[in-house]
Formats: sequence, C-alpha cells, structure tokens
Amino acid sequence: MPQLSLHTPVDDVTLSEDDGGIVALDWGWGRNQEPTPLLRRARDAVMAYFDGELDTFDLPLAPRGTAYQRSVWQAIAAIPLGKTRGYGEIAREIGGSPRSVGAACRSNPIPLIIPCHRVTGARSPGGYSGGSGLDTKRWLLAFEARRDPSMLT
Repeated sequence: MPQLSLHTPVDDVTLSEDDGGIVALDWGWGRNQEPTPLLRRARDAVMAYFDGELDTFDLPLAPRGTAYQRSVWQAIAAIPLGKTRGYGEIAREIGGSPRSVGAACRSNPIPLIIPCHRVTGARSPGGYSGGSGLDTKRWLLAFEARRDPSMLT
C-alpha cells in the first residue's frame, strides 16, 4: 500500500492510499515511502491546512469501517473548520448514542482530514486517540480558533 510521511506542527503523520482513495492518516513515520500523485496531493492539502490556506479537504477518501462508522465519519467531515459538535448532537442526527459516536471517532482511520477533533463532550473536550491524545485535540482546536476567533463555538 503506497504511503507518504510528512512533518506537521503536531507530529509526524503518514498518509496511505489504496485503490485511488486515502484510507489512513497514521501518527508517526511510515516505513514504505511511495509518493503517488494522490499522496502528494493529500500531503499538499495537509500542509496547506497547517499553513492556514485550506479550510476544507477535497480528497477522495475511502475509510474502511462499518456502515454506522462511515455515517458518523460523514457527519464529522461536514463540521466546518473552527466549529465543534457534540457526541450527542451527532447521535441525534444519525442515530445511536453519544458513546457509539465516540467509539466511531476512536476508530476514525483518517483523523485530521475527517476532523474528529471537532467532536466534543457536553461538558468536556471528550477524548482523542491521535497524536498525544487530548493535548493534540486541544492544539488543533486552538489552532483553528486562532485563524478566526469568532469561529470556535
């Protein structure tokens, strides 16, 4: 499976492609570097996001998961930059429970691009399984808020 790694302000990440779609963004540096045109495009998009030049990712995504997980990821992908939504809000929208939404967030194979860091608890930031956990989630939310302080709600 072709992979391409890059340095970001939060950590090194590795993008993976399969059959013409991005299937994973993993934390850390991958062993097999194979920069396909799609992976280069995804790398450039991630860097543009961190440079403050990209608000929405427009990449072919192919996350593997259950039908329910994919519906959660689709709802998460629709959260605009700098905004947050609660686990409960998403559960009411697509069905399930806040806990099942949280489980789908933990299983998100393409964090950052499918921005699960924008999903929060009712009275807390919730969890985050990527990078350095909650520190990474807080950093990403603060980074997005700095781009336009009125955006974080």
